Amino acid sequence: MSNSKWFKLLQSLGLEFWLPIPLLGVIFWGGSSWTADRVLSNNYSIDHSLQSNTHQSLELYLQVKVISIEAEIHLRENFTEVQVNTADSSLTELRFEFPVIEVTSVEQAIVEKLGLSLEDVRKLVRYRIDY
Repeated sequence: MSNSKWFKLLQSLGLEFWLPIPLLGVIFWGGSSWTADRVLSNNYSIDHSLQSNTHQSLELYLQVKVISIEAEIHLRENFTEVQVNTADSSLTELRFEFPVIEVTSVEQAIVEKLGLSLEDVRKLVRYRIDY
């Protein structure tokens, strides 16, 4: 009879729903702890090496009509910034940086990059010197 009194008391307070929740929490905590331990204790073989082709370079040859070449020589930083304006509709501008500040070296670097003749480069290039 005393069991039915406790059951009626629990039922009147609504505790028959709330009492199993801590038990379910403990079961969930223990199950997740066990699962995490199993997953994290496995040995995984990982290949740490990256394969790259550093010896292979990409060379791109473009046929564009050069309109003008603007070279800005930065004397303090020892480099020259070159902007090449083209008549092509898809590629209107090219930018280069060369680690030289002498005019003849800049002209030679432009000749090598663009594949133009030295005479054409001298006709098209304008220099600006930044002190």
